[in-house]
Amino acid sequence: MRILVINPGSTSTKLAVYENENPVWRESIAHPSKELADFHHINEQYEYRRAHVHDTLEKAGIPLVFDAVIARGGLLKPTPGGVYQINERIKHDLWHASMEHASNLAAWIADEIAHCAGCPSYLADPVVTDELRDLARISGIPELPRISIFHALNSRAVSRRYAARIGRKYEELNLIVAHLGGGISVSAHHYGKVVDVNNALNGEGPFSPERAGTLPARQLVDLCFSGKYTYAEIRKLINGRGGLMAHLGTTDVQSIIRWAHAGAEKHKLVLDAMLYTVAKQVGAMHIALHGQTDAVILTGGIAYNDYCIQGLREWLEGLAPIVVIPGEDEMGALAMNALGVLRGELTLQEYAPEENVDL
Repeated sequence: MRILVINPGSTSTKLAVYENENPVWRESIAHPSKELADFHHINEQYEYRRAHVHDTLEKAGIPLVFDAVIARGGLLKPTPGGVYQINERIKHDLWHASMEHASNLAAWIADEIAHCAGCPSYLADPVVTDELRDLARISGIPELPRISIFHALNSRAVSRRYAARIGRKYEELNLIVAHLGGGISVSAHHYGKVVDVNNALNGEGPFSPERAGTLPARQLVDLCFSGKYTYAEIRKLINGRGGLMAHLGTTDVQSIIRWAHAGAEKHKLVLDAMLYTVAKQVGAMHIALHGQTDAVILTGGIAYNDYCIQGLREWLEGLAPIVVIPGEDEMGALAMNALGVLRGELTLQEYAPEENVDL
Protein backbone atom coordinates (compact mmCIF):
# COMPACT_ATOMS: atom_id res chain seq x y z
CA MET A 1 0.00 0.00 0.00
CA ARG A 2 1.35 3.41 -1.00
CA ILE A 3 0.24 6.29 1.22
CA LEU A 4 0.86 10.04 1.04
CA VAL A 5 0.82 11.92 4.36
CA ILE A 6 0.21 15.69 4.56
CA ASN A 7 0.77 17.67 7.76
CA PRO A 8 0.69 21.49 7.57
CA GLY A 9 2.08 23.46 10.50
CA SER A 10 2.29 27.16 11.15
CA THR A 11 5.52 27.71 9.16
CA SER A 12 5.97 24.43 7.28
CA THR A 13 4.13 21.66 5.47
CA LYS A 14 5.47 18.16 6.12
CA LEU A 15 5.06 15.44 3.50
CA ALA A 16 5.86 11.74 3.55
CA VAL A 17 5.28 8.70 1.39
CA TYR A 18 4.89 5.32 3.05
CA GLU A 19 4.91 1.88 1.48
CA ASN A 20 3.02 -0.18 4.03
CA GLU A 21 4.74 0.57 7.38
CA ASN A 22 7.92 1.92 5.79
CA PRO A 23 8.64 5.61 5.11
CA VAL A 24 10.30 5.83 1.69
CA TRP A 25 10.38 9.63 1.32
CA ARG A 26 10.03 12.63 3.62
CA GLU A 27 10.17 16.36 2.99
CA SER A 28 9.42 19.48 5.01
CA ILE A 29 8.46 22.55 3.00
CA ALA A 30 9.49 25.74 4.79
CA HIS A 31 7.15 28.72 4.53
CA PRO A 32 9.19 31.87 5.28
CA SER A 33 7.50 34.50 7.42
CA LYS A 34 7.99 37.04 4.61
CA GLU A 35 5.79 34.95 2.32
CA LEU A 36 3.17 34.21 4.97
CA ALA A 37 2.93 37.90 5.83
CA ASP A 38 1.01 38.42 2.59
CA PHE A 39 -1.90 36.37 4.00
CA HIS A 40 -4.28 37.73 6.62
CA HIS A 41 -6.20 34.49 7.22
CA ILE A 42 -5.28 30.80 7.07
CA ASN A 43 -7.77 30.04 4.30
CA GLU A 44 -5.95 32.49 2.03
CA GLN A 45 -2.91 30.18 2.20
CA TYR A 46 -4.70 27.27 0.53
CA GLU A 47 -3.60 27.81 -3.05
CA TYR A 48 -0.09 28.80 -1.92
CA ARG A 49 0.39 25.60 0.11
CA ARG A 50 -1.36 23.36 -2.43
CA ALA A 51 0.97 24.59 -5.18
CA HIS A 52 4.02 24.01 -2.96
CA VAL A 53 2.93 20.43 -2.28
CA HIS A 54 2.44 19.67 -5.97
CA ASP A 55 5.76 21.31 -6.90
CA THR A 56 7.64 19.40 -4.21
CA LEU A 57 6.20 16.05 -5.29
CA GLU A 58 6.98 16.80 -8.92
CA LYS A 59 10.58 17.85 -8.20
CA ALA A 60 11.10 14.67 -6.15
CA GLY A 61 9.84 12.58 -9.07
CA ILE A 62 6.91 11.19 -7.11
CA PRO A 63 3.92 10.40 -9.34
CA LEU A 64 0.40 10.92 -8.00
CA VAL A 65 -0.15 7.18 -7.64
CA PHE A 66 -1.35 6.33 -4.15
CA ASP A 67 -3.71 3.93 -2.43
CA ALA A 68 -4.69 6.68 0.01
CA VAL A 69 -3.85 10.23 1.02
CA ILE A 70 -4.19 11.08 4.71
CA ALA A 71 -4.15 14.52 6.31
CA ARG A 72 -3.61 15.85 9.79
CA GLY A 73 -6.99 16.54 11.37
CA GLY A 74 -7.84 20.21 11.81
CA LEU A 75 -10.11 22.12 14.15
CA LEU A 76 -13.37 20.45 13.26
CA LYS A 77 -16.38 20.43 15.52
CA PRO A 78 -16.03 17.97 18.43
CA THR A 79 -16.11 14.40 17.12
CA PRO A 80 -15.05 10.94 18.34
CA GLY A 81 -11.56 9.75 17.49
CA GLY A 82 -10.69 7.47 14.61
CA VAL A 83 -10.26 7.69 10.85
CA TYR A 84 -12.64 9.70 8.67
CA GLN A 85 -12.99 9.77 4.91
CA ILE A 86 -12.80 13.41 3.87
CA ASN A 87 -16.11 14.68 2.50
CA GLU A 88 -17.75 18.01 1.77
CA ARG A 89 -19.11 18.36 5.32
CA ILE A 90 -15.63 17.99 6.78
CA LYS A 91 -14.18 20.46 4.28
CA HIS A 92 -16.97 22.95 5.00
CA ASP A 93 -16.45 22.81 8.75
CA LEU A 94 -12.69 23.21 8.41
CA TRP A 95 -13.07 26.17 6.05
CA HIS A 96 -15.51 27.83 8.47
CA ALA A 97 -13.80 26.73 11.69
CA SER A 98 -14.08 29.13 14.63
CA MET A 99 -10.31 28.88 15.25
CA GLU A 100 -7.63 29.28 12.60
CA HIS A 101 -4.76 26.83 12.20
CA ALA A 102 -2.78 25.60 9.21
CA SER A 103 -4.03 22.06 9.86
CA ASN A 104 -7.47 23.23 8.70
CA LEU A 105 -6.07 23.24 5.14
CA ALA A 106 -4.72 19.67 5.29
CA ALA A 107 -7.96 17.94 4.34
CA TRP A 108 -8.51 20.34 1.43
CA ILE A 109 -5.05 19.66 -0.01
CA ALA A 110 -5.29 15.91 0.63
CA ASP A 111 -8.70 15.63 -1.03
CA GLU A 112 -7.53 17.51 -4.12
CA ILE A 113 -4.48 15.25 -4.54
CA ALA A 114 -6.55 12.13 -3.85
CA HIS A 115 -8.93 13.19 -6.60
CA CYS A 116 -5.98 13.41 -9.00
CA ALA A 117 -4.71 10.02 -7.84
CA GLY A 118 -8.12 8.35 -7.95
CA CYS A 119 -7.87 7.16 -4.33
CA PRO A 120 -9.61 7.91 -1.02
CA SER A 121 -8.58 10.75 1.28
CA TYR A 122 -8.66 10.46 5.07
CA LEU A 123 -7.92 12.32 8.27
CA ALA A 124 -7.38 10.78 11.70
CA ASP A 125 -7.69 11.64 15.39
CA PRO A 126 -8.02 15.43 15.11
CA VAL A 127 -7.11 17.55 18.15
CA VAL A 128 -10.84 18.06 18.77
CA THR A 129 -11.37 14.33 19.32
CA ASP A 130 -14.18 14.23 21.87
CA GLU A 131 -15.13 11.05 23.71
CA LEU A 132 -15.67 12.59 27.13
CA ARG A 133 -18.07 11.05 29.59
CA ASP A 134 -21.12 13.28 30.02
CA LEU A 135 -20.24 14.00 33.64
CA ALA A 136 -16.74 15.09 32.58
CA ARG A 137 -18.22 17.87 30.44
CA ILE A 138 -19.87 19.74 33.29
CA SER A 139 -18.14 22.68 34.96
CA GLY A 140 -19.44 24.89 37.75
CA ILE A 141 -20.85 27.40 35.24
CA PRO A 142 -23.41 26.06 32.71
CA GLU A 143 -22.19 28.43 29.98
CA LEU A 144 -18.65 27.05 30.31
CA PRO A 145 -18.73 23.31 29.58
CA ARG A 146 -15.41 21.49 29.53
CA ILE A 147 -14.04 20.95 26.00
CA SER A 148 -11.81 18.16 24.69
CA ILE A 149 -8.80 19.56 22.80
CA PHE A 150 -5.59 17.57 23.12
CA HIS A 151 -2.79 15.70 21.34
CA ALA A 152 -5.16 12.97 20.21
CA LEU A 153 -3.13 11.65 17.29
CA ASN A 154 0.09 10.98 19.20
CA SER A 155 -1.65 9.97 22.43
CA ARG A 156 -3.61 7.25 20.70
CA ALA A 157 -0.66 6.18 18.52
CA VAL A 158 1.68 5.61 21.49
CA SER A 159 -1.13 3.79 23.29
CA ARG A 160 -1.51 1.37 20.41
CA ARG A 161 2.27 0.98 20.22
CA TYR A 162 2.49 0.12 23.91
CA ALA A 163 -0.42 -2.31 23.69
CA ALA A 164 1.22 -4.13 20.76
CA ARG A 165 4.51 -4.25 22.69
CA ILE A 166 2.90 -6.16 25.56
CA GLY A 167 0.76 -8.37 23.31
CA ARG A 168 -2.56 -6.70 24.15
CA LYS A 169 -5.10 -4.61 22.27
CA TYR A 170 -5.47 -0.90 22.95
CA GLU A 171 -9.17 -1.50 23.52
CA GLU A 172 -8.38 -3.89 26.40
CA LEU A 173 -6.39 -1.40 28.49
CA ASN A 174 -6.80 1.53 30.88
CA LEU A 175 -4.01 3.99 30.10
CA ILE A 176 -3.02 7.51 31.09
CA VAL A 177 -1.03 9.38 28.44
CA ALA A 178 0.86 12.55 29.34
CA HIS A 179 1.92 14.35 26.16
CA LEU A 180 4.68 16.73 27.18
CA GLY A 181 5.34 19.43 24.59
CA GLY A 182 4.76 23.15 24.08
CA GLY A 183 1.31 22.30 25.39
CA ILE A 184 0.68 19.46 27.82
CA SER A 185 -2.31 17.12 27.75
CA VAL A 186 -3.02 14.26 30.14
CA SER A 187 -5.67 11.87 28.86
CA ALA A 188 -7.51 8.92 30.39
CA HIS A 189 -7.95 6.07 27.86
CA HIS A 190 -10.62 3.62 29.00
CA TYR A 191 -10.82 0.57 26.73
CA GLY A 192 -10.10 2.57 23.58
CA LYS A 193 -12.01 5.76 24.45
CA VAL A 194 -10.57 8.98 25.87
CA VAL A 195 -13.11 9.52 28.63
CA ASP A 196 -11.44 12.57 30.20
CA VAL A 197 -8.62 14.98 29.32
CA ASN A 198 -7.64 18.56 30.06
CA ASN A 199 -8.19 21.21 27.40
CA ALA A 200 -4.53 21.53 26.43
CA LEU A 201 -5.05 24.57 24.18
CA ASN A 202 -7.26 27.09 25.93
CA GLY A 203 -6.33 26.93 29.59
CA GLU A 204 -6.87 23.86 31.74
CA GLY A 205 -4.73 21.30 33.52
CA PRO A 206 -0.93 21.57 33.87
CA PHE A 207 0.90 24.68 32.83
CA SER A 208 3.43 24.04 30.09
CA PRO A 209 6.33 25.76 28.34
CA GLU A 210 3.94 28.21 26.65
CA ARG A 211 0.44 27.68 28.13
CA ALA A 212 -0.99 28.83 31.42
CA GLY A 213 -3.06 25.78 32.33
CA THR A 214 -5.65 26.05 35.12
CA LEU A 215 -5.70 29.50 36.75
CA PRO A 216 -7.29 30.93 39.90
CA ALA A 217 -10.63 32.08 38.48
CA ARG A 218 -11.26 35.21 40.58
CA GLN A 219 -7.69 36.44 40.12
CA LEU A 220 -7.96 35.89 36.36
CA VAL A 221 -11.20 37.91 36.23
CA ASP A 222 -9.58 40.71 38.20
CA LEU A 223 -6.59 40.68 35.83
CA CYS A 224 -8.88 40.82 32.79
CA PHE A 225 -10.57 43.97 34.10
CA SER A 226 -7.46 45.59 35.57
CA GLY A 227 -6.70 47.58 32.42
CA LYS A 228 -3.20 46.13 32.36
CA TYR A 229 -3.87 43.85 29.38
CA THR A 230 -6.03 43.92 26.27
CA TYR A 231 -8.34 41.05 25.37
CA ALA A 232 -5.82 39.78 22.81
CA GLU A 233 -2.98 40.00 25.34
CA ILE A 234 -4.91 37.98 27.92
CA ARG A 235 -5.58 35.28 25.33
CA LYS A 236 -1.89 35.23 24.47
CA LEU A 237 -1.02 34.82 28.16
CA ILE A 238 -3.25 31.77 28.30
CA ASN A 239 -1.88 30.22 25.11
CA GLY A 240 1.47 31.36 23.77
CA ARG A 241 3.11 33.44 26.48
CA GLY A 242 2.02 31.62 29.62
CA GLY A 243 3.71 28.87 31.61
CA LEU A 244 7.50 28.75 31.55
CA MET A 245 7.58 31.64 29.08
CA ALA A 246 5.69 33.91 31.49
CA HIS A 247 7.89 33.01 34.47
CA LEU A 248 11.30 32.64 32.84
CA GLY A 249 11.11 34.26 29.41
CA THR A 250 11.87 31.03 27.54
CA THR A 251 10.21 27.77 26.52
CA ASP A 252 13.54 25.92 26.19
CA VAL A 253 13.37 23.27 28.91
CA GLN A 254 16.96 22.15 28.43
CA SER A 255 18.23 25.69 28.92
CA ILE A 256 16.13 26.04 32.06
CA ILE A 257 17.69 22.84 33.43
CA ARG A 258 21.18 24.19 32.74
CA TRP A 259 20.31 27.34 34.68
CA ALA A 260 18.92 25.23 37.52
CA HIS A 261 22.08 23.11 37.67
CA ALA A 262 24.09 26.33 37.78
CA GLY A 263 22.25 27.40 40.92
CA ALA A 264 19.33 29.44 39.57
CA GLU A 265 16.74 28.60 42.24
CA LYS A 266 13.84 30.28 40.43
CA HIS A 267 14.41 28.22 37.27
CA LYS A 268 14.44 24.98 39.26
CA LEU A 269 11.37 25.93 41.29
CA VAL A 270 9.25 26.89 38.27
CA LEU A 271 10.23 23.80 36.26
CA ASP A 272 9.58 21.52 39.23
CA ALA A 273 6.22 23.24 39.70
CA MET A 274 5.29 22.46 36.09
CA LEU A 275 6.13 18.78 36.63
CA TYR A 276 4.09 18.86 39.86
CA THR A 277 1.02 20.08 37.94
CA VAL A 278 1.51 17.28 35.42
CA ALA A 279 1.69 14.70 38.20
CA LYS A 280 -1.47 16.09 39.82
CA GLN A 281 -3.31 15.80 36.49
CA VAL A 282 -2.13 12.19 36.13
CA GLY A 283 -3.60 11.55 39.59
CA ALA A 284 -6.91 13.05 38.48
CA MET A 285 -6.99 10.81 35.41
CA HIS A 286 -6.21 7.81 37.65
CA ILE A 287 -9.45 8.61 39.48
CA ALA A 288 -11.24 8.93 36.10
CA LEU A 289 -10.16 5.31 35.49
CA HIS A 290 -11.53 4.25 38.90
CA GLY A 291 -7.98 3.75 40.17
CA GLN A 292 -7.38 0.92 37.71
CA THR A 293 -4.56 2.20 35.50
CA ASP A 294 -2.56 -0.36 33.55
CA ALA A 295 0.23 2.09 32.65
CA VAL A 296 1.16 5.78 32.53
CA ILE A 297 2.77 6.70 29.21
CA LEU A 298 5.04 9.76 29.06
CA THR A 299 5.47 11.06 25.52
CA GLY A 300 6.15 14.24 23.52
CA GLY A 301 9.38 16.20 23.11
CA ILE A 302 9.97 16.83 26.82
CA ALA A 303 9.94 13.06 27.40
CA TYR A 304 13.47 12.99 25.94
CA ASN A 305 14.62 14.94 29.00
CA ASP A 306 15.96 12.78 31.85
CA TYR A 307 15.50 15.49 34.49
CA CYS A 308 11.79 15.84 33.71
CA ILE A 309 11.18 12.11 33.49
CA GLN A 310 12.93 11.50 36.80
CA GLY A 311 10.96 14.32 38.41
CA LEU A 312 7.69 12.77 37.26
CA ARG A 313 8.77 9.31 38.37
CA GLU A 314 9.32 10.62 41.90
CA TRP A 315 5.72 11.82 42.06
CA LEU A 316 4.09 8.92 40.21
CA GLU A 317 6.03 5.92 41.50
CA GLY A 318 3.62 3.29 42.80
CA LEU A 319 0.56 4.58 40.94
CA ALA A 320 1.06 2.36 37.86
CA PRO A 321 3.91 1.19 35.62
CA ILE A 322 5.55 4.18 33.91
CA VAL A 323 6.37 3.85 30.21
CA VAL A 324 8.45 6.44 28.35
CA ILE A 325 7.84 6.77 24.59
CA PRO A 326 9.46 10.12 23.73
CA GLY A 327 8.80 12.25 20.68
CA GLU A 328 5.82 12.72 18.44
CA ASP A 329 5.71 10.78 15.18
CA GLU A 330 2.63 12.39 13.66
CA MET A 331 3.55 11.32 10.13
CA GLY A 332 3.96 7.68 11.09
CA ALA A 333 0.77 7.74 13.17
CA LEU A 334 -1.21 9.13 10.24
CA ALA A 335 0.24 6.56 7.84
CA MET A 336 -0.60 3.69 10.20
CA ASN A 337 -4.18 4.92 10.50
CA ALA A 338 -4.57 4.97 6.73
CA LEU A 339 -2.96 1.54 6.44
CA GLY A 340 -5.29 0.18 9.11
CA VAL A 341 -8.32 1.27 7.07
CA LEU A 342 -6.92 -0.08 3.80
CA ARG A 343 -6.25 -3.45 5.45
CA GLY A 344 -9.68 -3.57 7.05
CA GLU A 345 -8.23 -3.41 10.57
CA LEU A 346 -9.82 -0.03 11.37
CA THR A 347 -13.38 1.07 10.63
CA LEU A 348 -14.10 4.46 9.10
CA GLN A 349 -15.99 6.79 11.42
CA GLU A 350 -18.92 8.96 10.37
CA TYR A 351 -18.49 12.68 10.87
CA ALA A 352 -21.83 13.85 12.23
CA PRO A 353 -21.33 16.56 14.90
CA GLU A 354 -24.23 18.29 16.59
CA GLU A 355 -25.24 21.35 14.59
CA ASN A 356 -25.14 23.72 17.56
CA VAL A 357 -21.82 22.56 18.97
CA ASP A 358 -18.69 24.60 18.36
CA LEU A 359 -15.31 25.21 19.96
